[in-house]
Amino acid sequence: MPVSRISSAFETARSEGRAALVTYIMAGDPDMETSLELLHALADNGADVIELGAPFTDPMADGPTIQRAAQRSLKAGTTLKDVLELARRFRTKNDTTPLILMGYANPVHLMGYETFAGEAASAGIDGTILVDLPPEEDQPIRDAYAVHDLAVIRLATPTTKESRMATVADGASGFLYYVSVAGVTGAKKPVVSDISEGVALAKRVSGLPVCVGFGIKTGEQAAEMAQICDGVVVGSAFVDLISEMSQSTARDEALEAVARLTRELSSGLASDRGTA
Repeated sequence: MPVSRISSAFETARSEGRAALVTYIMAGDPDMETSLELLHALADNGADVIELGAPFTDPMADGPTIQRAAQRSLKAGTTLKDVLELARRFRTKNDTTPLILMGYANPVHLMGYETFAGEAASAGIDGTILVDLPPEEDQPIRDAYAVHDLAVIRLATPTTKESRMATVADGASGFLYYVSVAGVTGAKKPVVSDISEGVALAKRVSGLPVCVGFGIKTGEQAAEMAQICDGVVVGSAFVDLISEMSQSTARDEALEAVARLTRELSSGLASDRGTA
């Protein structure tokens, strides 16, 4: 079911004339119980796909906001097995929203690709984005994932030329994550005109839904980006809200703030897309 669950999410969004909303949180930040509530808040308020961050000690692709979230999660003792258990608990109440584990290759390698693939599928994970595992080195994990129909989601950037895009697309599944700016997560605001040709190239070469992320924080920005892509990824804006929550006793209010931002983004994507 994993890859088909992803396909269904994008098909539903497409049938409704909108781009999909892809949201991100860091597992274990500020704690596992809150993370579970956050997953349900995202799914219940308009998230079509959820990326679940697995903390790592050297998150090279992430900006300060998500780096600090990873540090908080690791300080709380979160392991990769804990992240999978969180997904399993989420699945007891939600069997439709795709869950994408986003992180780095080292913890998965240490668990063992075959073991991880089996545990991830059993927990209800639909695929992974391992940002430091290039296509030239991921055949072993692709083989392990194929047994369980897990998606291998790859990254493309504005510097990805057509020949490289073909390599990125080869063996990829689920969707393609298009990094909208050069740099780390949450660092810059993307400009549609700067990346429209690259997104079109990614769509044409891969044949997959293309989601644009990095730097999108508001419903207005999401709606603007939706003109050129199949999905919009928002991460740092949610992690910032969760950071504020971890410093406050007003947990319910902070959870509602996350739900409110999800609704704002979802509403923005439900507006007229024009011609993508």
